[in-house]
Amino acid sequence: VQLQASGGGLVQPGASRRLSCAASGRTFSGYTLGWFRQATGKGREFVAALKWTNSNPFYADSVKGRFTISRDNAKSTLYLQMNSLQPEDTAVYYCTASRTIIHSNLMIPTAYDYWGQGTQVTVSS
Repeated sequence: VQLQASGGGLVQPGASRRLSCAASGRTFSGYTLGWFRQATGKGREFVAALKWTNSNPFYADSVKGRFTISRDNAKSTLYLQMNSLQPEDTAVYYCTASRTIIHSNLMIPTAYDYWGQGTQVTVSS
């Protein structure tokens, strides 16, 4: 499956932004989908994940209550609604997918099989 992330840009602190990730090549059927981010000079950090059933979204503590992950399986599109953005949210955001990942590995980048190219989000006044 090929993943294409979009929606990044420059936003002011406190603002909102929605990222999208469109899949092609095959549908999202059966895939767990996730978002990671990578700030300059840092490792890839887990943001959120959502199973095929759309139940029990899983979030990093740093974004819980501010970010919402969702998916439209009919459109094969994953979303990340980001509210109350802060400068520390500045990073390249990547979408990712796996059919075989288990819950205990959701925060591990190497546990995912497919990655999008990333979209830059910069939070600055």
